Amino acid sequence: MKYITAFILLLTSHLALAANPSVVIDTNQGQITVELYPEKAPKTVANFLAYIKRDEFKATTFHRVIEGFMIQGGGFSVSGQRLETFASIENESKNGLSNERGTISMARTGNPHSASRQFFINQKDNSFLDASTNKWGYAVFGKVTVGLEVVDKIANVKTASQDKPVEPVIINKITLMKDIAE
Repeated sequence: MKYITAFILLLTSHLALAANPSVVIDTNQGQITVELYPEKAPKTVANFLAYIKRDEFKATTFHRVIEGFMIQGGGFSVSGQRLETFASIENESKNGLSNERGTISMARTGNPHSASRQFFINQKDNSFLDASTNKWGYAVFGKVTVGLEVVDKIANVKTASQDKPVEPVIINKITLMKDIAE
């Protein structure tokens, strides 16, 4: 019995360690919890967590909002200043994950390996953003588990030119959930 109990404890602790990390995106419109997928997008998740560890998303905005498509943020301060970035990362869009409703993906330029700090959350299924055998896509690296109604609320704010919200949609902070418990 002693060995069975020890085995169960070992197995339970191993499963707890194997759990995907989750983050909370705290905005002035509410909170969004996102489960990250490091097994499918290890470089992308590591990059995103590095920005979080350095508190680089504090007081940034969702600066591009398109109802029925996505909300994009993380790259501009509340005053509208473009923020410094780490080096661009390798595109991991060929990981088998699809840009479906509620997934979080990396924003990039026309260069497939140009993603750095900006991300977007898909408000609807956007499979046209997925990779195929002959084209790069936009790397999905997680999915909203709580707060999809907040994503919808943000997607429906009034916007002006270049899909910029008239009233700033502020990312107060993004926190790794294990850091919230501590």
